[in-house]
Amino acid sequence: MAVHASTPIELIEAAHGRLAAAVSSARAGIDRPLTAAEKILIGHLDDPSGPLPERGRSYVDFRPDRVAMQDATAQMAWLQFMTAGLEEVAVPTTVHCDHLIQAKVDARRDLLAALENHDEVYDFLESVSARYGAGFWKPGSGIIHQVVLENYAFPGGMMIGTDSHTPNAGGLGMIAVGVGGADAVDVMTGFPWNVRWPKFIGVRLTGHLSGWSAPKDVILKVADLLAVAGGTGAIVEYFGPGAETISATGKGTICNMGAEIGATTSLFAYDESMSRYLKATGREQVAAAADARRAARPPPHRVVGAPHGW
Repeated sequence: MAVHASTPIELIEAAHGRLAAAVSSARAGIDRPLTAAEKILIGHLDDPSGPLPERGRSYVDFRPDRVAMQDATAQMAWLQFMTAGLEEVAVPTTVHCDHLIQAKVDARRDLLAALENHDEVYDFLESVSARYGAGFWKPGSGIIHQVVLENYAFPGGMMIGTDSHTPNAGGLGMIAVGVGGADAVDVMTGFPWNVRWPKFIGVRLTGHLSGWSAPKDVILKVADLLAVAGGTGAIVEYFGPGAETISATGKGTICNMGAEIGATTSLFAYDESMSRYLKATGREQVAAAADARRAARPPPHRVVGAPHGW
């Protein structure tokens, strides 16, 4: 598998095509609107035929588009993967060396200390990534979820990552879920990811943030309402006119902190702010593909307050 420093446009267009076909088929048996999260989930089912799974009860198999791992958990995951006897990973995979760097003094000295204390770990992760066709981001390259947002996340996609803040990619309209190493290995070896079909929590945003507030205040208010376990087993989807006033990075901040309420992940539907962010990070082709898919979607059911999008 070729290693790319971004998600190839061919993979994105193929994922969009599968999503459109699966959602079109699902609509025939569903007499209600579908949320953006539901559409993406349906588009990544291993077997999209049949009735819609029951929220919070049915177990289903998904086919994620990507896997991302941080250095502290990637070690055991790779050791498990090596026992499979495969020549390369089955889906695009990246390793990000950020968790073993401890913030104590300053960026330069903390990085040097990590390089000295964990040189064997870094050497192993770099060599095993090269051996099996995974991308490798060396120490000092950046925090995993921010690197993913800037390079790999794409609207309508699905990713699993061995980091609790993987949902940061929801700021770009991606279903991104933090998982354990064993789940990551399943996908890396070509098996589907088995998990319970989530519940859904919709948060309708109106108005806009004032000069004294920030996107973080949105998730802090949601956390105040739901507490530390209120989002357990659920996807939190933000929608409404207020959602479109928040930048893509602001959306990422809100989705990132969904882990603090136990949410499976959080998501915003694709909009103009995400298009601008993709273009600003050199992914004009991704923005064009997402814009075309958004323009081609059928009109949503006219239900007041219902989220729509992808």
